[in-house]
Amino acid sequence: MDLNESNVEQGLIRLEVNSALGRIPIANARITISDTGGAGTTVAELVTDENGMTDTVSLNAPPFAYSMAPTDNQPYAEYNVRVSAPGYEERFFSGVQIFSSETAIQFVGMHPMEEEEIYNPTVIPGHTLWEEFPPKIPEDEIKPMNESGEIVLNQVVVPEYIVVHDGSPSDSTAENYYVRYKDYIKTVAACEIYSTWPEACIEANVLAIMSFTLNRVYTEWYRNKGYSFTITSSTAYDHKWVYGKATFESIDAVVDRLYTSYLSRPNVRQPILTQYCDGKRVTCPNWLSQWGSKYLADQDYTALQILKNYYGDTIYINNAQVVSGVPLSWPGAPLENGSSGEAVRTIQEQLNRISQNYPAIPKVVVDGIYGPRTEEAVRTFQKIFKLPQSGIVDYRTWYKISEIFVGVTRIAELV
Repeated sequence: MDLNESNVEQGLIRLEVNSALGRIPIANARITISDTGGAGTTVAELVTDENGMTDTVSLNAPPFAYSMAPTDNQPYAEYNVRVSAPGYEERFFSGVQIFSSETAIQFVGMHPMEEEEIYNPTVIPGHTLWEEFPPKIPEDEIKPMNESGEIVLNQVVVPEYIVVHDGSPSDSTAENYYVRYKDYIKTVAACEIYSTWPEACIEANVLAIMSFTLNRVYTEWYRNKGYSFTITSSTAYDHKWVYGKATFESIDAVVDRLYTSYLSRPNVRQPILTQYCDGKRVTCPNWLSQWGSKYLADQDYTALQILKNYYGDTIYINNAQVVSGVPLSWPGAPLENGSSGEAVRTIQEQLNRISQNYPAIPKVVVDGIYGPRTEEAVRTFQKIFKLPQSGIVDYRTWYKISEIFVGVTRIAELV
């Protein structure tokens, strides 16, 4: 889109560049950001630090107001991002979306250079609220539990990974991607709603996305139909998900905080299949309206009030007790200076292993006692991964440490 002086505001972007073979940060990777116009003018050049991170850079973006109500004005700018590093195949992303006043986070996994480099650009399609996508085909929000083989799990489990089929269920040519559950939710939310929206609106939509996803996991919906995936990227069946799409700080913070949550009804064990529509091109009685949820948040509705407005008063927020892929689940209370016990020991062990890949994090004595040295290591970790630098292991920090620990101790990522 064309931006001129009269409609230019500023959005932000930062990049995190790692080796796809284990979560090893790549220092001195070079990033070139250019506009998507015919000239392809370079607008920013960045270099990653020892943690594989870049500085945050400002880019031109359309006015904030464009994303506050449906209009004929595209609410985001689009840029090309090229990433190169010695010994790795170059990555190129086309159509990276930048909103006014929001920070986009582009994660880049780089594969070691083969004998012959394969140029494979990642093209990001338009946002679902801006471009036309098929509307959701209605389903029952609660799946029958009395059919043989229908339900596999006996409790709600937050999976470490889900398998995303990048197309409609019957499209045998579509690729399957192994995606971390939390990353999947962040990407879907970045595809489905605008990161500029009020926090309560983002919370309501994220809860709906997570509950829907966990219903697919809990019921083994597609696997019980003979497919080898968890969910699809088709808006007609599930949610929009785009490989390589940047996420946003505002959305990521909400997902990190609500990571294990889903929506329930009384006396129903499975997460509710919370369907929704945009509320502008498509209306959907008894489902959440994305634009409608934004307007309710503007009126100071809480996330739960928004959800009850659409799904009824019996809907409530529940939490899964089992989280796969983490060495130890959240202990239930923050860890801080003076804390002690097994949970502290776990955090110390994990931070020491993470520090092998991120050497700015100081090594600590693994003694189960949360002293000043552990607090310093936690604060450094929080600084690197852009969390509030409290030095306290809260819920969000606990699961971020677990996520990075699991990443650095794997031989290779699955995506």
